[in-house]
Amino acid sequence: MKLRCILAILIIFCISGWGPFDLFGPSEPTAPPGTQAWLDDEIYKINSQADNLNSHVLKLSLNAYLRAHAQGMDRKQLLMVVDYSKPSSERRLWVIDLKHAKVLFNTWVTHGRNSGAMNATSFSNEPGSLKSSLGVFLTTGAPYVGGNGYSIRLLGLERGINDNAYQRDIVVHGAWYANHNVVSRYGFLGRSWGCLAVDEATVHPLINTIRDNTLVVVYYPDRNWINHSRFLAG
Repeated sequence: MKLRCILAILIIFCISGWGPFDLFGPSEPTAPPGTQAWLDDEIYKINSQADNLNSHVLKLSLNAYLRAHAQGMDRKQLLMVVDYSKPSSERRLWVIDLKHAKVLFNTWVTHGRNSGAMNATSFSNEPGSLKSSLGVFLTTGAPYVGGNGYSIRLLGLERGINDNAYQRDIVVHGAWYANHNVVSRYGFLGRSWGCLAVDEATVHPLINTIRDNTLVVVYYPDRNWINHSRFLAG
């Protein structure tokens, strides 16, 4: 009976971590955000859930997030990534919960009418261009219902690259031409006037997740942007 009691006490100590024993081994420490170890860990965990997200694009986006976070722009530890180096036939939008290294959304998204057909190759910051913009954005506070239904505005953070986004009414909205059925029929999505249009079945939960100052990185391998962005350069 005494031996059973001693064993029971030891098991409780092991499980709880109170004693000098650790039944499951020491807990793995979390690397400080911004370190190479943190970046490597985030990339590994995120890519294990979304192997279609290029690790270089993810690393670049995480670095942009860290710089924005250091400037007090982040509130929710969320990041939305759009990779316009991929054709519109592929799911090229991701929303990531960085606190838990969890991919919340991975879906299709359009590019602007004058940016290209299947592939986006031309980008603009000019009103009336009907082109997509690159760079780092923030979502604004409250969604609204406009001409394209449930929508949320994007605030461009990069001068000369996307700082006309709000004036241009560049928003996230739903569209009938932004889903896998359109891809199956035509081979690529329809195109917007520069907005990030997603599937109508996805738009409500997606916008409700990214509202209130979520950082958005819209990527394309444009050397001018990559070399001069205040969120990427240096």
